[in-house]
Amino acid sequence: MPIAATFEIEFLQYLDADGKLVRDDLPAIARDIRQLVDLYKQMLFVRVFDGKAVALQRTGKLGTYASCLGHEAAHVAIGSAMQEDDVFAPMYREYGAQFHRGVKPREVLLYWGGDERGSNFSGPAHDFAWCVPIATQCLHAAGSALAFKVRKEPRVAVTVVGDGGSSKGDFYGAINVAGAMQLPLVAVIVNNQWAISVPRSMQTGAKTLAQKGIAAGLECLQVDGNDLIAMRAAMDHAVKRARHGHGGMVIEAVTYRLSDHTTADDARRYRPDDEVKAAWAREPLKRMKAYLMSLNAWTEKEEEDWKTDCAARVDAEVNAYLETKSQPTEAMFDYTWGELPADLATQRAEALAADKPAH
Repeated sequence: MPIAATFEIEFLQYLDADGKLVRDDLPAIARDIRQLVDLYKQMLFVRVFDGKAVALQRTGKLGTYASCLGHEAAHVAIGSAMQEDDVFAPMYREYGAQFHRGVKPREVLLYWGGDERGSNFSGPAHDFAWCVPIATQCLHAAGSALAFKVRKEPRVAVTVVGDGGSSKGDFYGAINVAGAMQLPLVAVIVNNQWAISVPRSMQTGAKTLAQKGIAAGLECLQVDGNDLIAMRAAMDHAVKRARHGHGGMVIEAVTYRLSDHTTADDARRYRPDDEVKAAWAREPLKRMKAYLMSLNAWTEKEEEDWKTDCAARVDAEVNAYLETKSQPTEAMFDYTWGELPADLATQRAEALAADKPAH
């Protein structure tokens, strides 16, 4: 019987779980030790911020919070590979990427504290706000990529989706149009193995998530998402080819969600303890630290000094968040309509009346 098509999915890895090189053909990022140290420091900052944010939620100072514990390498690689005029359409936990693009930690906290002003990022105004309905941000990114192509602008749209989100129709629609029209779209699937409480094996029959892009006509690659060097090399390749008119790409970053899905979740109810323990042995900061120390580019003292500095910077951002004055009650109506419908106008008036002090 004739074969209509065959395909292979390459797996990209440079550092193993112990921080040792597994191949010699190092990409440009791996030869720039100073930049590697800087990216590692960014990962450490995200880790410190993440822990503080969880503590704030546990003490009632945030409504809820979506931790990024274990995703630091993927997120820092995504943000650092982009140019300022590119467009980022994130999910809702890509803090490492957004910090690199100018978003302030206090804005992240403001958002999770229930204040809409937290989405008014200090980063590029053309980036999209967080998208809680999963995968819909992929369509926004595809629309931006189409605009870039129509305008003949050398810009790239980057979006991030989880393993569960990659099974949504929004994701398939976005990559389909990207392939059909050869759009400059880079779609990163952060495969953290669990779509909230549903394991990856139960929500798709595909052997890899990267291969989902093949039917759309996109280049696809599976990457060790805990390997900063591999993730950055993959992003550099994808962004460069997209910027030069060679089409989009799907990157599957294989990592693990070391935290609960959000602080409203308890992953111990559905996730095996031995699986989590094994994932901690593969986590991104451990291996990057080991690699840098093997090059004599990083020391334990530098580690402790930087953590102390990060803690101080995070505390300053927390204080700025806590000192932000709350919006008045009627502000809940200010971010939805240009002109309020009659029923909402009535609700607004009732809220204002209820908010007035009694005489």
